[in-house]
Amino acid sequence: MKKLYSSFEEAVAEVKDGMTLMVGGFGLVGIPENLIKAVRETNVKDLTVISNNCGVDDWGLGLLLNNKQIKKMIASYVGENKEFERQVLSGELEVQLVPQGSLAEKIRAGGAGIPAFYTPAGVGTPIAEGRETRVFDGKEYLLEEAFKADVSLVRAWKADKLGNLVYRKTAQNFNPMMAAAGKVTIAEVEEIVEVGELDPDEIHTPSIYVQGLIVGKQEKRIERLTVQA
Repeated sequence: MKKLYSSFEEAVAEVKDGMTLMVGGFGLVGIPENLIKAVRETNVKDLTVISNNCGVDDWGLGLLLNNKQIKKMIASYVGENKEFERQVLSGELEVQLVPQGSLAEKIRAGGAGIPAFYTPAGVGTPIAEGRETRVFDGKEYLLEEAFKADVSLVRAWKADKLGNLVYRKTAQNFNPMMAAAGKVTIAEVEEIVEVGELDPDEIHTPSIYVQGLIVGKQEKRIERLTVQA
């Protein structure tokens, strides 16, 4: 059985100053809302955070930005966040932009134990400056090193008590690969069921990748509400 946390504060106790943190989600979809809020309350600092983006000004990873807890952000997209822009322009925040497909593969490779891979993405752009490239079959490829994290915070729909996870619809996004790439993975879930209740064919993250579970009610905010005029 996996550790079942009684509070979000207890669940993020593994997160310490200077750690590398992976946080699942895409925009505000599938983010571990309550775990992020709990990290904010710890006031840990100098974090390197790997995520597709950095939330919005008042929600998701934007909460950690506002609290000056992130030292370096590794992402594929940094829009929708004025505080992010301000910290970058002022030199308070270091940013590494990675093409989205490369970001996903760097995380997947880290979880699979693959140290690096070659990709055509980024060749001939500033991303490739000073980096190793190699030609295969007459085409140039860029070497990308894998990403791993000290702690991965992910969100799932259901878990069983062994730690097997099922994600719902688009909440799959970066969550499954980040669960595999963290030395310690904490999953915020909507429901924990007994062992045997999950269909083995529907499990997205096997329990071997998960160290702890906690149930949390989600607000599930919409990043940008658009309605018909």
